Amino acid sequence: MSADLRQNYLELCVALSQPVNPFIEEMLLQACQKQDQLSHEIKINIAGNNRLVPVQRITDEDALVLSFVLRSNMSIIGLDLRYNRLTDKGAEYIGRLLQEAPALRYLNLMCNDIGGKGAKFLASALHRNESLKYLKMTGNKIGNIGGMHIASMLQINLSLEELDLGDCDLDTQSLIALTTVLNQNKNILAINLNRPLLHSLQEETTDHIAYMLRRNSFLRELHLSKHGMTDYGVKCLYDALQENATLQYLDLSCNRITRDGVKWLAKLLEQNTALEILDLTSNRMEDDGAVYLSEAIAAYNNTLKALAVVSNNITGKGLVALANSLNANTVLSYIYIWGNKFDEATCVAFSELLNIGRLKPSDTDVRPYVVDGRVYLAELFHGLRKHYYWTPSYGEVDSFDCNSSLAIRASTA
Repeated sequence: MSADLRQNYLELCVALSQPVNPFIEEMLLQACQKQDQLSHEIKINIAGNNRLVPVQRITDEDALVLSFVLRSNMSIIGLDLRYNRLTDKGAEYIGRLLQEAPALRYLNLMCNDIGGKGAKFLASALHRNESLKYLKMTGNKIGNIGGMHIASMLQINLSLEELDLGDCDLDTQSLIALTTVLNQNKNILAINLNRPLLHSLQEETTDHIAYMLRRNSFLRELHLSKHGMTDYGVKCLYDALQENATLQYLDLSCNRITRDGVKWLAKLLEQNTALEILDLTSNRMEDDGAVYLSEAIAAYNNTLKALAVVSNNITGKGLVALANSLNANTVLSYIYIWGNKFDEATCVAFSELLNIGRLKPSDTDVRPYVVDGRVYLAELFHGLRKHYYWTPSYGEVDSFDCNSSLAIRASTA
């Protein structure tokens, strides 16, 4: 059946009186041509984003045909439908497919138009699904209703390992429900909760997240970007993470963390926790915060492998301190610093790290160049953000080999 996906699609379009979508036809053909010859596994990529040639993005009606084409197929392990035009009705069809696709492990629905009702269809399907491991919903405005359905599903589902709910308009109620479920869930290894809609400055959601981190010994990756988190919230996380020996990736980017909050993180690093990747992009640490981190990295920590301090109003004092800490620490291999205030000392320090091989060009976001005998730094599009969902990818898109930011962690091993 796998070799006949395109033909099955064409025949079903006729049977269902649905016009043929040439984009789907071509992607099904390509998927069969790339089928793994040993395992016979097939990954279908019908992502509608950032392609050099405009494509006919798939609709709910297209999803109906696809649900018939792919059901009961033991070879289909991945389906990428991001950046298309699926609504709640399309989510209903995909939900049916989840009940009838016994081998499907990866599903990407990012940046469609799925709302709370569609999330309910997907959650209901996942009550009985035992194969799906990766679900990406970022950019679908499922809101509080959808978030509550997903939380209820996580009480039952035993297969999901990575769940992406960033930018889904979750609110306080659904965010608390999700973190409460994670107190007991033993399967989720990575979760993205970026940019919820929080209408309180009391950070009660951070209290619940901290409580979860005390009890959960399975979560490896946690994204909390754009939570409005302050130094109080960081202190809550610090207290919790002293009791957590499993979290390896913590994303606190785009919050309101100052040097005082970073001081708590530096104290955490001094204790050599399991933390391997720390993203503090777009906060307010300034030089003092950078110095706190550099002191912990240089003198105490031997577990952190990647650090992002992009856009934190750090000047030469803090940046040079971070550069010097890499000379004393052989474990930290990835550092991202663009968007701060570079002086000549900063440019020289990072240029030397690259010249002596302490930093690889692919492991930082700056590259030195010389003008009139003076060293400057140019930006490279490297860093943790290259794995974010909004990162452009041109030509062929292969999201299946980089399912989430876990790929970064794997590369640091």
